[in-house]
Amino acid sequence: MSVFLPLLDDREDPALLDALARIGPIILPPSALDLTPLPDAATRYLLLDNDSSCSLDEIAAWLDHGADKVILPLACAKEAIGIFPADRLLLLLDVANVSAVTDKIRSGVSGVLIKTPTLSIDFLDAVSRFFSGSAVHVLCTATNVTPSQPTIRGLLAAGAILVLPTSLLTLSPTSQQQINVADAFLSPIVSDREDGLFPTVVSSHLEGGRSLGLVYSSPESLKESILTGQGVYQSRKHGLWRKGETSGATQDVISIRLDCDSDSLEFRVIQHGAGFCHLNRSSCFGESGGLSALERTLQSRLSSAPEGSYTRKLFEDPVLLRAKIMEEADELCRAETKEEVAFEAADLLYFALAKCVAAGVGIADIERSLDEKAKKVTRRPGNAKPQWTMPTLPQDGEAAQQPLPTVLIQKAAPHVNGPIRMRTFDLAMTHPAERARLLRRPVLRSDEMILKVKPIVDDVRVRGDTALLELTAKLDKAQLTSTVICPPFPSESMLLDSTVRDAIDVAYANIRKFHAAQAEQSTMVVETMPGVVCSRFARPIARVGLYVPGGTAVLPSTALMLGIPAQVAGCKEIIIATPPRPDGSISPEVMYVAHLVGASTVLKAGGAQAVAAMAYGTATVPKVDKIFGPGNQWVTAAKMLVQNDTDAMVSIDMPAGPSEVLVIADGTCNPAFVAADLLSQAEHGIDSQVVLVSVNLSDERLAAIEEEVDVQAHALPRVDIVRESVAKSIIVKARSAEEAIEFSNDYAPEHLILHIEDASARIALVENAGSVFVGPFSPESCGDYASGTNHTLPTNGYARQFSGVNTLSFQKHITSQEVTADGLKGLGPVVATLADCEGLQAHANAVRIRLRHLREKV
Repeated sequence: MSVFLPLLDDREDPALLDALARIGPIILPPSALDLTPLPDAATRYLLLDNDSSCSLDEIAAWLDHGADKVILPLACAKEAIGIFPADRLLLLLDVANVSAVTDKIRSGVSGVLIKTPTLSIDFLDAVSRFFSGSAVHVLCTATNVTPSQPTIRGLLAAGAILVLPTSLLTLSPTSQQQINVADAFLSPIVSDREDGLFPTVVSSHLEGGRSLGLVYSSPESLKESILTGQGVYQSRKHGLWRKGETSGATQDVISIRLDCDSDSLEFRVIQHGAGFCHLNRSSCFGESGGLSALERTLQSRLSSAPEGSYTRKLFEDPVLLRAKIMEEADELCRAETKEEVAFEAADLLYFALAKCVAAGVGIADIERSLDEKAKKVTRRPGNAKPQWTMPTLPQDGEAAQQPLPTVLIQKAAPHVNGPIRMRTFDLAMTHPAERARLLRRPVLRSDEMILKVKPIVDDVRVRGDTALLELTAKLDKAQLTSTVICPPFPSESMLLDSTVRDAIDVAYANIRKFHAAQAEQSTMVVETMPGVVCSRFARPIARVGLYVPGGTAVLPSTALMLGIPAQVAGCKEIIIATPPRPDGSISPEVMYVAHLVGASTVLKAGGAQAVAAMAYGTATVPKVDKIFGPGNQWVTAAKMLVQNDTDAMVSIDMPAGPSEVLVIADGTCNPAFVAADLLSQAEHGIDSQVVLVSVNLSDERLAAIEEEVDVQAHALPRVDIVRESVAKSIIVKARSAEEAIEFSNDYAPEHLILHIEDASARIALVENAGSVFVGPFSPESCGDYASGTNHTLPTNGYARQFSGVNTLSFQKHITSQEVTADGLKGLGPVVATLADCEGLQAHANAVRIRLRHLREKV
């Protein structure tokens, strides 16, 4: 809070003005705004007296050029109110026209300055009540009034702040004509301490007000700080303490503020030397974080970064730094979720601050510029420079009117006939934060999706088949009288081209052979100690629901991948859910697979409604114990919702996300093969994740792969989907196969393809992946369809914790133990001791009662 307000009159004393700027705002005439030398951090109020006239443009210019507030006569204020923010306006009144202030005027300003020939406390108390919530300042026009501490205190108690012309202020001791600046500031300060000291918080001006420590001030130390601008405090043991006098860690005092209760202070300082703390740290409260810590790190690296390091390159190569800033700015523009925006903004700030540090610009300089911008009241046009405005893409044969910036050309959705390209990053030049960003997938807002699917799930749970039929009509656009098909399935529903049927038969045989080998048929038996036999045996999950997506692609392969392990595991009921076609039928490929795997029901429904029907059951749809299968975000959210509902009593296979592939390729790779593998996943959907990790590939070799991607993509029917997914995909340069696989392990891809020399030997290094495809002749497509492995795999990095679907996914394991009498004699005391340790006496008793029985028999 301000104790008093100095008003610059004809006397300009630079030392006096510096001292006044440290303790509060200074009132200036408009003519002195640019002419009076004040510190950058000074707060300036402009006073337009009653005899002056002004235009709204002049007021705007004053506010734009550094005035924090303007003090306007009533006539000018009436015009300015509503045009300028209320917190930038103060009203100038003579004591005689206070009654002319309307409620509109009062609410349109942040306070009032009253000229009065006498300092009537009662009058000012009434004015303060009228302007409740606003600042009241009072300027005494009488020439025979000498300012004093009691006068200042009395006015503050009445809610008014005294305005003192600088001719009444001095840096010398207080006299009958002038009051010392520090004495005036000390007028209201009180101490609740026995030693009379004032608690003082010291904060860093260059770090946005971060606290450096807690000290104490006395009237003597405070006076010296105000007058000299140096950090001077009162030591409770050693008396006056001039900070840094012996250590060199001096302080420049920028501002001194009094708290709302007038019993403690804040010093805002620029700290020099090793820091504020006696432990040679910047703060007594530990090291700073955030932008301040980053600034210090970059400043250190500017002088000490090793030659050839990434940071050194940033400082020495302005072209590289410019490219990184523009790249990160574009990434921020493309971010959508809260997490993505925060992540990309942090990257942009890193490189922007590197630019600033290289130019000798600090955070304090940036904040000063921001403060200046915040003071501006003239509004910008609200448009962007032409080169940053995304123009409408020209039609075929039309010339573009405005070229796009280079970075936007690289990353924007390209013209429909333009090249399809990926983005490239080099691990050797990637700092940890950027590497972490490369490992990230788009954030899946499961909480939001669950809220969206919950009404659908609840509707099916409550209304059953009626809701299911209505939702199928609304969402799947199919009018049905029944949503289920039971075997035997009509032969006409399985009419297939013989080539397709033969292909499905081969795939079925291979997949069944591999999954049958996984089934556990025998019981594992282990005698853990004499007379104690433990065993484990597998049992099939009785009823399983298999979700087979429809939509943009017919997926009989998913029906195979889910149905075969369920069949091999021995599940009693297999329900396949898949969206119907508009005529209400199911694709014959899926129906044929349902026949092969022995499905007990085919549910003609998709989306959340199908998941809900299988989870809770309806009059016609059997309730299942576990739900399997991929799907869109609606299906995934519904699966997550029902698995957490204890009424449903259903589990799911794994969390699901968009399809993804990571390909590692070295100099032995065939560019056409690599491109084909990348595109095989990119065509799944626009959110598919595609990553190429190159191992010491030359720019020419990478260009050959990208050329193949472009050529092959344009030949695909789903080129529009590929165009969008590839635009978001990346190429990551690695220096060795080990580094590439390390990156892959961190990424944990759904599909990992190894186009590298001696690929088989590298499998031992793989720790996280859904499925691995080894060598140039093992395309991911084989695993998707017919090699024998399962293609229902963990995505979104879940390969760190989950396995892909397999036969054991459809089985549960039950353990048993059989303890003989002799076995209990050995094991029983151990069990009883541990039960006693946990305070579970009934557990211990169950053992001891048997042991007593055995002893009594003897």
